[in-house]
Amino acid sequence: MTTCTALPLPETAHKELCATDDAGRPAAPFTARTDGVPVDCVGSLLRCCLRDARAGERVALVSYAPLRRWADGTGAAPGAYDEQGPVFVHAAVCGGPDAAAGRYPAVRAGALRVLRRYNARGEIVGGRLLEVPKDAPAAFDAALGEAFADPEVALVHVRAVEYGCFQFEVRRP
Repeated sequence: MTTCTALPLPETAHKELCATDDAGRPAAPFTARTDGVPVDCVGSLLRCCLRDARAGERVALVSYAPLRRWADGTGAAPGAYDEQGPVFVHAAVCGGPDAAAGRYPAVRAGALRVLRRYNARGEIVGGRLLEVPKDAPAAFDAALGEAFADPEVALVHVRAVEYGCFQFEVRRP
């Protein structure tokens, strides 16, 4: 079985997104609230620290292009597979995940995730739908083990099915 760990946003990317997102728009920080003003994000995954947003925190909803940023560092050329999508982040650098948080972000049982597999060129080479069971870490371990059993898979992106939000990335162990 493969043991993997979810990777948060790199600190450099977080700093950049707090100013201008990957769609070229300035970040628009707001205070997380539960009443939907300006957006109900309490309980949404913060990509910078891989935990849920809490009421009263300053956050921003930004557009993020994880494959593009990975490709910039590796020389890959994902072409049409490059995409950007919504992620929540703290409005300022937060220091990343707590070491005691575990290998994967907390996910409620029943949540739907898609695991997209990419090769070293940045091309999609498969995917898998995962309905998260009560034992989420074991399910992610199994799904990621299955993905990395293919020697062509270099990284896996995990996204929420409902809104398409990028959740986390795992690279070949």
